[in-house]
Amino acid sequence: MSKSGTKISVTESPSNFDNLDAMTVEELLVHINEEDSKVHLAVKEAIPQIRNLVEQIEARMKKGGRVFYLGAGTSGRLGVLDASEVPPTFGVPDNMVIGLIAGGDTALRKSVEAAEDNPEKAWATLQGFNINKNDAVIGIAASGTTPYVIGGIIHARSNGILTGCITCNPVSEIAQVTEYPVEAIVGPEFVTGSTRLKAGTAQKMILNMITTTLMIKLGRVKGNKMVNMQLTNKKLIERGTRMIVEELQISNDEARRLLLIHGSVKKVIEIFHP
Repeated sequence: MSKSGTKISVTESPSNFDNLDAMTVEELLVHINEEDSKVHLAVKEAIPQIRNLVEQIEARMKKGGRVFYLGAGTSGRLGVLDASEVPPTFGVPDNMVIGLIAGGDTALRKSVEAAEDNPEKAWATLQGFNINKNDAVIGIAASGTTPYVIGGIIHARSNGILTGCITCNPVSEIAQVTEYPVEAIVGPEFVTGSTRLKAGTAQKMILNMITTTLMIKLGRVKGNKMVNMQLTNKKLIERGTRMIVEELQISNDEARRLLLIHGSVKKVIEIFHP
């Protein structure tokens, strides 16, 4: 509770540390690290919720469905980041996972704070993608109160579209309007209210878990290897070459030649092991 008697959300609660400006660099780094160590435990507690959401999305994606992320500020940027990393990592089209941020692409680099207060904008944008019942919408909101995200979730759900969310407040508004909420309660931030810290780290971890698991279940990984990755630079070509050498026990030069001819590790392996 605040001094006025108003209930304060966890993400806005006072830091566990005071007088940060009086700490040494060493003290600041150690205490930030101490706080960060709590994040993976909070995410671990949320695994049953994450599993429920992923299983629902998997079934839809196998029918051609897509995943849409909705977020504002840090949450929005994390969604766009995760969506942008899926195609090169797993060799899928860039419209399978789509990140939308309040304020549009400008908000990726500069703050467009007022954009998050419009509860109608997200749904209007989603309609431009011809969103349908095979798709899923995941709202990302550390506080669980962002109007842009909540409005999008409410509209999507009322139109029969699967909804999930990632939040860091218990019993938040967004969790109450979402079918499959994920709540990672990481506690107060080191700098009071700065959810780019622990909350942002938790959101990034969960986004990684969601898309990585989905891509594995959709057959985009063989064994433990990214056999469908896009060969967009020298490092990735060399990585793909090593995968083929390990899998087929052929020379490095031959593996590289085959990789460049066929364009992916998976295609090369399938030729030898159909």
